[in-house]
Parts: sequence; C-alpha cells; structure tokens
Amino acid sequence: MELFPGNRLVLATRNEGKVREMQRLLEGRGVEVTTAAALGLPEVEETGTSFEENATLKAESAVKASGFAVLADDSGLSADALGGAPGVYSADWGGPERDFGKAMARLGREVKAAGDDRGAKFVSVLVLLWPDGRRVEARGEVRGTLVFPPRGEGGFGYDPCFIPEGEDRTFGEMAAEEKARFSHRSRAMEALMRELLG
Repeated sequence: MELFPGNRLVLATRNEGKVREMQRLLEGRGVEVTTAAALGLPEVEETGTSFEENATLKAESAVKASGFAVLADDSGLSADALGGAPGVYSADWGGPERDFGKAMARLGREVKAAGDDRGAKFVSVLVLLWPDGRRVEARGEVRGTLVFPPRGEGGFGYDPCFIPEGEDRTFGEMAAEEKARFSHRSRAMEALMRELLG
C-alpha cells in the first residue's frame, strides 16, 4: 500500500538533527525520504504563535513548491518557570546563528531568575500534508527536568539540559536509539502512524 504518491515523502526541515531523527523513525516503512533542503525549496518564515501553526506553514509551502507529500515538524522546549517559554521561539533563543550553547545559557539564567523551577517539557507537532489537501496532525510531549550546566555531546538543540522523567541522564547523554524510545518526536510519530494506519 502506498501511503504517499510514489512512496516519496519530503521532510520540511533544514535542521539536520531533526532530519536524522525523522529518517530513523521512518526506517523500514518503504518510504523514500528527501528533504526541503535537498530539493532547494524556499525557506518559510515561521510567523505562527503555536507549534501547530508553524508546522502547517512549513508543510503548505513545501507541498506547493514540490508537489510531493510533506511531513513538517515544529517543536521546542517549554519551561514551567517561564510560562512555557521559549516554546515556539526555542530556536530563536540561539540568535541568527542558532547557537544552542547560547540558548541554553540564556535558559539557565532566566529559569534561575524566575525562581529556579526546573520542570519542563519538549513538544513536537507533526503535520503530514498531501498534494490533494489531505492532512494528518499529531502531537507528542515528554516531561522532564532541566539541568544546568548542560551535560552530554549527543542529540541537538536543548537535549543536553533536559532529563526526561524516569531517567537520570539528559537526552544529550543518550545514544540516538535510546532517545528515540520516548522522545517527543517519537511519540508524535507513533501517534501519526496510528492515525495513518488505523
């Protein structure tokens, strides 16, 4: 059964960490995966105020430009002490160069200044859009605790400062396969596949 025309799927992200993670999650499903960057698709300005809005903007732009089915992700870290920030602005905290060392340093300062509540969650929203307008959306979350200074060289983004519930290591200290067992993106992908396959 072909889930997508020609079993080809475009990942609407330029974040190499996300690309690797999503490719791993799609392995063994008989889908040829390519990326917006590989196809030279235009970058989208993420003007939405929610993960759902930004994922939709990315998916719609890539479908229009490529003519293929597209899977778009918008995700980020929400700190309890900061009322859910940085949230949809998670990447922006790293400045124009997307320096997550800088972003994690800012997060540590702001959490401490706000009372040092270390509770947080990672959120991922996936939007799957076909050229004919069909659409499936799924959300995944994982709660955990922030740790400063960050620990580990693995993962990407805020992974080195986030310890998921039930663990004593950060996502940055885990191998990719370990993180995939319960990451927010894995949970969103599982929910998406349940929607797709019934």
